[in-house]
Amino acid sequence: MAFLADALSRVKPSATIAVAQKARELKTQGRDVIGLGAGEPDFDTPDNIKAAAIDAINRGETKYTPVSGIPELRKAIAAKFKRENNLDYDWQQTIVGTGGKQILFNAFMATLNAGDEVIIPAPYWVSYPEMVAICGGTSVFVPTTIENSFKLAAADLEAAITPKTKWLMFNSPSNPSGAAYTEAELKALTDVLMRHPHVWILSDDMYEHLTYGDFVFTTPAQIEPSLKDRTLTMNGVSKAYAMTGWRIGYAAGPLALIKAMDMIQGQQTSGACSIAQWAALEALNGTQDFIPKNKEIFRGRRDLVVSMLNQAKGIQCPVPEGAFYVYPSCAGCIGKTAPSGKVIESDEDFVTELLEAEGVAVVHGSAFGQGPNFRISYATSEELLEEACNRIQRFCAALR
Repeated sequence: MAFLADALSRVKPSATIAVAQKARELKTQGRDVIGLGAGEPDFDTPDNIKAAAIDAINRGETKYTPVSGIPELRKAIAAKFKRENNLDYDWQQTIVGTGGKQILFNAFMATLNAGDEVIIPAPYWVSYPEMVAICGGTSVFVPTTIENSFKLAAADLEAAITPKTKWLMFNSPSNPSGAAYTEAELKALTDVLMRHPHVWILSDDMYEHLTYGDFVFTTPAQIEPSLKDRTLTMNGVSKAYAMTGWRIGYAAGPLALIKAMDMIQGQQTSGACSIAQWAALEALNGTQDFIPKNKEIFRGRRDLVVSMLNQAKGIQCPVPEGAFYVYPSCAGCIGKTAPSGKVIESDEDFVTELLEAEGVAVVHGSAFGQGPNFRISYATSEELLEEACNRIQRFCAALR
């Protein structure tokens, strides 16, 4: 009898974590490495949020909380959905988890049976299909194109739906591409979903507050209120408030689903960290001045990176609407030979040679289900981004 569970054979390690680890190892060996694999802001958590956490500690808010979160935070979450997304939820239709990952995981665990299908547009966040696999479901990948800005087309969604489809996993703005759907683009998808009442929507809105220019964010249940009874809308404080390490994600949806997720969480982690919950309350209810300032910084970085990458030989980089990633194609470099003598046969070869030759750590696109591309996080200083892009230009120019 094998000791490890069969389910583990269906799961791959996180490529983004692996790249970050590789960059750290090279740095400890004395290599000059610029890591552009991290999926977190480089800003510190705002002072008012940190102060709220310290106040909570001093008040003795250090005990177990209800599994689904403290009522104060859950009420703030319901108010946030009404205020920012025009979605009406009772606070008991909300749940707080240890990061957005736990929200997603518990939703799948509460609903997936063997053979159930989850539609996942590619490129996708690396953890979506692995969570589906662990929970016994089957991922159905739907490719997108760089010409369509990596957005799911309505006809392709329609073609992917079968009687076994249980969820559409939707993410806008997207990790890894930064693509965000306009109201019209989203309406085309919700029109398809209205014709298939057995399909639920899991909307990952984690990058909601990181969109640029005059882009207006919307979420599926907001665009089509009739879908609200089969939509779980997920969000969190990690990206917008630079709180990745605090580990607070949240969601709102139909009460029966929330109760099922609560039951699983009660046997798993119980309530999220009490101190982090009080900090998240301040994030949602306190000043939001932090967000527009940081958005402007990110927009400047995005424009710098897109411009410099499009000057690199063999690289094509679209302009993303949101998040803090770009997802350029390296198709023009495939088949060429690096100075080391290695032939670049895939995007994984490209990022491996780039790291070895120039000390720039990025994540290969095939890890996100679509290549030949690579993902760059521009959540670092303009100085480092400019140096990294100069190195990428030099690397591409040296390919023969």
